[in-house]
Amino acid sequence: MLGRNREIPVYLFTGFLESGKTSFIDESLRSDEFNKEGERTLLLLCEEGIEEYDLYHYPNKDVFIEEIDDINLLNPVYLDNLENKWNPSRVIIEYNGMWMLDRLYAAMPPSWVVYQEMTFAYAPTYLTYNQNMRNLVFDKLQSAEMVIFNRFSRAFDKMEFHKIVRVANRRSQIIYEYERDEVEFDDIEDPLPFDFDADVVEIADIDYAYWYRDINEEAEKYDGKKVRFKGRTLTGGQLPEGSMVIGRHVMTCCIEDVQFAGLIAVWDQAEIDKVVHGDWATVLVEVKFEYHEAYKEEGPVLYIKEFTPCEPLEDDIATF
Repeated sequence: MLGRNREIPVYLFTGFLESGKTSFIDESLRSDEFNKEGERTLLLLCEEGIEEYDLYHYPNKDVFIEEIDDINLLNPVYLDNLENKWNPSRVIIEYNGMWMLDRLYAAMPPSWVVYQEMTFAYAPTYLTYNQNMRNLVFDKLQSAEMVIFNRFSRAFDKMEFHKIVRVANRRSQIIYEYERDEVEFDDIEDPLPFDFDADVVEIADIDYAYWYRDINEEAEKYDGKKVRFKGRTLTGGQLPEGSMVIGRHVMTCCIEDVQFAGLIAVWDQAEIDKVVHGDWATVLVEVKFEYHEAYKEEGPVLYIKEFTPCEPLEDDIATF
């Protein structure tokens, strides 16, 4: 089999129809800068757009197009066969906006590595898409390095679009394109809803989801910090001795994606034995960024300093 001992970069472009994916990919394939070394390029088209690709105009003639119009073709065997068929040095994927990304990630051959992921959006209809198909919108935002809003108007409220992106992804770059070659980079600051510099970082009930995301994205900055928050306890199971989990249910997108978002907490096992699985408590913890067996890697470990049982929250699902 070909290509088994090398890494094949994948350039992934997502978004709904008429979002500008095809135009961007086409311009890239026409440019000399993107084709400096004549890379063999496999272009996977997962939907039939309005615009078409014309291989004749590309400086690199080693561009091979495969259409995947059935999501059932997104499987490891089919993509593996395409790799063997074309032996590409890179793969470009124009992904169907109506398909969830997990399907693609699960199907990619081991040698395929996503080097860049960009999502495109047609700004005039984006808010409606977000309202009616929030799960699909969120799916394309959460791992995108860059979000481009095409046909943006100066009459639009950038904050509405900014918030949609930031709930899913705090790290992606946001670009507003007004006219061709007239773009503006998003520079809206996102202050945390709690005082990170306080001696004890107090997490209000309404802010748990923001804090949980922040401590997972930038765990090292919390090393040595003291934090107080309210959560539900999980004990027993396969947890190591002297450890339990404290957290809340969090909804990031819609009701279907609610999941328990907890962190490992370390305490004397004799004290943990007194805790009833599922009980609520307000805890004061000192965070250490270190290896824990439950994580199988380094992560935020909460060392309990104070543990005060409390009543469950009336609405225990934290949201953004």
